[in-house]
Amino acid sequence: MEIQDINQNQEDIPPPRIIGLTGGIGSGKTSVAKLLENKGFPVYYSDDQAKNIVNQDPELKNQIIALLGREAYLDGVYNRKYVGDKVFNDAELLDQLNRLIHPAVRSDFEKWVAAQTAEFVFKETALLFELKLNEQCYKSLLVTADDNLRIKRTMDRDNKTYREIENIMQNQMPEKDKMKLADYVIYNNSDRDNLTAETDIFITELN
Repeated sequence: MEIQDINQNQEDIPPPRIIGLTGGIGSGKTSVAKLLENKGFPVYYSDDQAKNIVNQDPELKNQIIALLGREAYLDGVYNRKYVGDKVFNDAELLDQLNRLIHPAVRSDFEKWVAAQTAEFVFKETALLFELKLNEQCYKSLLVTADDNLRIKRTMDRDNKTYREIENIMQNQMPEKDKMKLADYVIYNNSDRDNLTAETDIFITELN
């Protein structure tokens, strides 16, 4: 009887509502993700998980090598610099690579969601709108900031040049287009305290 009651209770739990969390380079989306985690919300870090999956999935590794050559891995470890240089100015090659990696990440994410019991879970990904992943989400949250501030943050964090960051930003969807697609927007143009306050406001509005 108790086992039946437990199974019945599990069946009564609705699936989590997925909130897509995104932002361009230097926007602060990961900072917001950490703040949400501190508030008790489960967060799936798609970009970090992709880094793990390309090293752990044997079939995916073979597919990437077939596409980009054996130099895509050094001593069995994904060669991010080589791959990045290879696809940076080749949109077709980048698309082919994405078509290999993203299904593997999607499968991993679906398993993760199935194990969650929270009402809301967050999927942090840089390409939420570019890959139309927002269509699979209940709502979407964009973290944004002024371009010059994003560039400065990234220069300080990654030791990249102004030109390198500008090139990356030019290859991302424009912020104005993302803002039209997002259900919620957090502006991260100030300090950490302000970002925390903006995140708290977002949480109160989430329904």
